[in-house]
Amino acid sequence: MATVTVSTSKPQPVFQYVLLLLALAMGVGGYILTSLNRTGALPANLGVHIALLVALGLGGTLLVRYFAPYADPVILPLAVGLTGLGLAMIYRIDMAYTITGEPVVGIKQLILVGVGLTAAFVVLIVIRDHRVLRKYTFTAMFVSILLLLSPFIPGLGRAKYGAKIWISLGPFSLQPAEFVKITLAVFFAGYLVANRDSLAVGGPKVLGIRLPRIRDLGPILVVWGISVIILVMQRDLGTSLLYFGLFVAMIYVATNRTSWIILGGLLFIPAALVATKLFSHVGRRVNIWLNAFDPEIYDMVGGSHQVVQGQFGMASGGLFGTGWGLGYPNLVPFANSDFILASLAEELGLTGLMAILLMYLILIERGFRAAIGVRDGFGKLLAVGISFSLALQLFVVLGGITRLIPLTGLTAPFLAQGGSSMVSSWIAIALLLRISDAARRPTPLPVNDAGTEKSKKVTVRSGASA
Repeated sequence: MATVTVSTSKPQPVFQYVLLLLALAMGVGGYILTSLNRTGALPANLGVHIALLVALGLGGTLLVRYFAPYADPVILPLAVGLTGLGLAMIYRIDMAYTITGEPVVGIKQLILVGVGLTAAFVVLIVIRDHRVLRKYTFTAMFVSILLLLSPFIPGLGRAKYGAKIWISLGPFSLQPAEFVKITLAVFFAGYLVANRDSLAVGGPKVLGIRLPRIRDLGPILVVWGISVIILVMQRDLGTSLLYFGLFVAMIYVATNRTSWIILGGLLFIPAALVATKLFSHVGRRVNIWLNAFDPEIYDMVGGSHQVVQGQFGMASGGLFGTGWGLGYPNLVPFANSDFILASLAEELGLTGLMAILLMYLILIERGFRAAIGVRDGFGKLLAVGISFSLALQLFVVLGGITRLIPLTGLTAPFLAQGGSSMVSSWIAIALLLRISDAARRPTPLPVNDAGTEKSKKVTVRSGASA
């Protein structure tokens, strides 16, 4: 037998700064190439753009190293890289939408990125231990309900594109549902940690599957009811799917019972099918999904023009894309929000889109890795919930533009135009950083009689190498 000493160290700063430099280079490179390909000159405000991105990225890295020194060094650069690519594409579409070519939406989005990063840093500074959030389990539930009901307050809520999911705050508009993803994840994590033992107990066995007990169905029925109410009152299929999928995934992780997934599908799918018959907005999206290339569907108001043009754009991009600023993504309505993935696929090609999806995949994997490594059940479930919500939202967006599923109106995290999505996505990153810091932080070593720390040792058998 051999004895080896195990040590845990903080991430090397050089590694973090190299990753940050690569992340910033992607966004700034797209910004420069767009201007060169369209005007033959560098952007007039290039210095300001670079200075703001570097300040935000570098400031974020320094804060993370101080307040969460053991956090996963890959999470922040990935989020910065995706955000930079989104800013570059929004600026590129601005040049096509405006006569002068000057950025309009892009400047607003840059400000919103600053707001999102500030919110993330505040969360990272204030919440020094993610386990504190467990005390607010039911507070998070009530906050979630209030946020979901806020669009129905007279004078505050307003309908937009067939869904009543917005509230107006003076000159600003807010989508409360984006923040409910986080508050619901906190509530689900706290509730499931306290009740997972009873939920894991099996009931009757049907077709080889151990179903839950009848008395344990209450939580999933309540969340299903909330999802149906959202679907009925707000006419928002995407948000309804996201919340219900989030709960089913977290209850599966908490109990390790496949029957909860099967039960979730049996509850949600019939409700969605009924909604397509009862509500014209939902039914129209399903009809567009099934018959996008039908001339009547294509030409009607609110028809399949957006979906078809998005697919044509992706097809014209081919394997390597048309190049920054050389395509026509502006022919697609909402090219800088709902269809920004299609815009990127047109100008960066399938190769570029796969690289972006790989960045998302690594980010989500790092979130799950933090869930595996953290030592408390609440942190595990919270990290799973946040990571899965990012994964499900990406799947719904990508599935919509490729006609794998109907369009839902959700936007790609970090990339798409929208302040609510940007701020909530960065808050989610702050929570993942906090949890990964706890997961990677070494446990305090025992102290011997002399008052010094003992070495933590692991026994390796059969001559295995360390």
